[in-house]
Amino acid sequence: MKSIKTFAAVIALTALPFASFAQSITATDTTIDGAEAQIAAQAHKAGTSYKVTEANFNNGVHMTAELTK
Repeated sequence: MKSIKTFAAVIALTALPFASFAQSITATDTTIDGAEAQIAAQAHKAGTSYKVTEANFNNGVHMTAELTK
């Protein structure tokens, strides 16, 4: 039982640096190109790359992305 707790603690501490950086950003525009340009500008300002995780097209575009190192 103690080895399971130790293993779980090691896994949690190993994942901590990756989880602590994950940052979600959003942008809203009338076009998908405009929203993605805003996301790209935010990622560039932070010095990171990004991955679009969601885009909603309903009377405009709402886009969510995750910054990745």
